Amino acid sequence: MSNSGAVSKHSYKNLNVVESREDKIIYLSVNRPDKLNALNHDVLKELKDFFLAARESILDSGMRGVIFFGEGPKAFIAGADIAQLATLPPESAYEMSKTGQEVTLLMEEFPLPIIATVHGFALGGGCEMAMGADFIYATEDAIFGQPEVKLGLIPGFGGSQRLAKLIGRGRARELMYTGANLSAKEALAYGLVTKLFKNKEEMMAGAKMVISMMAKNSRQAIAEAKKVMNLGNDLTVKDGLKIEVSSFSKLFQTEEMKEGTNAFMQKRKANF
Repeated sequence: MSNSGAVSKHSYKNLNVVESREDKIIYLSVNRPDKLNALNHDVLKELKDFFLAARESILDSGMRGVIFFGEGPKAFIAGADIAQLATLPPESAYEMSKTGQEVTLLMEEFPLPIIATVHGFALGGGCEMAMGADFIYATEDAIFGQPEVKLGLIPGFGGSQRLAKLIGRGRARELMYTGANLSAKEALAYGLVTKLFKNKEEMMAGAKMVISMMAKNSRQAIAEAKKVMNLGNDLTVKDGLKIEVSSFSKLFQTEEMKEGTNAFMQKRKANF
């Protein structure tokens, strides 16, 4: 990634957060490569804290997207930290699951697009974190799965709900009941992954390029489009259309809408 003009504004033990003014991108990574970036309660809490702190002011920051990845060569996020899971009493397990779900909901509600860039393992909680993003890019060696049944568990960070919506109930049930892994090519064919890349470097460049394309458009309109699609996810088309017409009309009050339409009529590029 480009670090020119980049300023790190956050300090976390298990995360790296770099805001690149040049790229207009927040680079967010889980930084536990010795543990294959496995999720424990501390990592989940830091992710929650980051998204809570950033969401209020992010549209005024100049940033236009988030690239979410894992440090090291082997994994995006290999899953939850099994050593911690094995010792949790039910009440602590409830709190950990609740925190993980809150993180993925905050990702869905975050006003900027989030691209999960997956290399290596994205199993269990790692697959769930990736599904909380707007879409997933992956390298050809990426491996996805929800193998919790092999531990006597089920997904706890939203996987039992999101996976079926992304790849269909039959395929999701097969994967969750068997605990089988999904190759990157299979994930692409199923619709879990949007695009495949040969390696991590090409994938990061691809994610950076697509955010640069988004940056030419209205950030308010993108944020509203994300909100409308998420809200309509569990509604009938008829009820979803009510949300759409409300948001569509609301945008007519914005300066970005005025700039976009004026630029079109004046045959110039809009300055968002």
